[in-house]
Amino acid sequence: MSSTTTAVEIADAVQAGTTSASDVLETHLARIAEREGDIHAFNTVTADQARKQAASIDERVAAGEDVGPLAGVPIALKDNMCTSGIATTCSSKMLEGWEPPYDATVVERLAAAGAISVGKTNLDEFAMGSSTENSAFGVTHNPLDLERVPGGSSGGSAAAVAAGFAPLAIGSDTGGSIRQPAALCGVVGVKPSYGTVSRYGLIAFASSLDQIGPFSTTVTDSALLFQTMAGHDPRDSTSIPQPAPDVMSGLDNGVAGMRVGVITELMGEGELTGFEPEVIAQTRAAADALAAAGATVDEVSVPSTIFGLSAYYQIAPAEASSNLARYDGVRYGHREDGGANTAAMMRASRTAGFGPEVKRRIMLGTYALSAGYFDAFYGKAQRVRTLIINDFAAAYENFDVLLSPTSPCVAFPIGAKSDPLTMYLNDTCTIPSNLSGQPAISVPFGTGADDLPVGVQVLAPMLGEAAMFTVARALEVAASQNTGETS
Repeated sequence: MSSTTTAVEIADAVQAGTTSASDVLETHLARIAEREGDIHAFNTVTADQARKQAASIDERVAAGEDVGPLAGVPIALKDNMCTSGIATTCSSKMLEGWEPPYDATVVERLAAAGAISVGKTNLDEFAMGSSTENSAFGVTHNPLDLERVPGGSSGGSAAAVAAGFAPLAIGSDTGGSIRQPAALCGVVGVKPSYGTVSRYGLIAFASSLDQIGPFSTTVTDSALLFQTMAGHDPRDSTSIPQPAPDVMSGLDNGVAGMRVGVITELMGEGELTGFEPEVIAQTRAAADALAAAGATVDEVSVPSTIFGLSAYYQIAPAEASSNLARYDGVRYGHREDGGANTAAMMRASRTAGFGPEVKRRIMLGTYALSAGYFDAFYGKAQRVRTLIINDFAAAYENFDVLLSPTSPCVAFPIGAKSDPLTMYLNDTCTIPSNLSGQPAISVPFGTGADDLPVGVQVLAPMLGEAAMFTVARALEVAASQNTGETS
């Protein structure tokens, strides 16, 4: 089986009986065995359980059953989603070895659709980072260049797809943690509208920002995976009470007559700097490709996006400070013995259990929420969030979708961005969509410095996934034509 076989092709072949789920699985497990030692995409590979799942699917196909739209497709799960009886660590010593008693909703839905989980992927600890260098269990390497990062925090999931370990993977996106690693690894990554995919069983970082979404090698595969996962879940109080949107039927409709706005503030010409020229050039080439395909393309200003980074690093750490307070060695998490009293035990447990970046964000968030500073920091950041929502709403009065780079740069060397602020700037383009709750997708489009992939981001209004996927598919076709590949 080719390393470029898509999830749609695998599912069709398994359901038709022209290949078996077991054969598909063994092909992917062999790739994992060959390269995982160099890449470290996974914290846990669940080969034995996957083989049982594959055998069950083959039996059901032989009996004439329809096993689902993801029949026999291997999938990798970010290690911050609960999996019954399988370690879920958030790549933190605080949760090392913890096995949840239940599955996250998305895990249940994927299994019901016939997907086969091959393991839990590495991430920045508690999803806090942009490079997957902050994991307590080691760095993940970019499969395209082992000396470079895969992005983060869902770097293990992006690397698993880029390396051919699985055609599909799941990540979570709080400030760009799906889209940015997708861009750096040259795959497709999607942050859906907030509330379209259940967060039940996702271990929280920042509850008003977190969203689960897909990775894949093609836009069609991501659309199928999104449609499979999405839909109302009564166990998630923030879940939108309506069925999953249909994003597959209009995927190849093309962009003729659509209105595309290129976000001026995210093109490296204003206050936001640090964009590599090749990234800007590829984004403009993507805009030109959409215009050539029949879209109306123009510049659009979304002024408050320049404040997104500042607002995010008040809101997200504040919510993290609240969410991670439960990990004290008593209620949840790693416990250190010793200490003169309970307070000393909790302090020792948190000191040993949390890594430096998590501690940094907890302290930032606690300060932002403290008496005398709440209005000056957290309250003001929430007002900026409202400005961003309003500015996007104004832009979408004239445009169907918006366009920007996904990341200001291509994949950078491991260890190159040790300063926290320098690292945070990687999420300049992705954070605004998390603050607004709106969907966005990163699509590979050409290469930049050192011939590494560039991701172009398509943004859409709330619940605008259908238009977003259609434009992303048009970009994918244009990119394949530019390289002479078939799509």
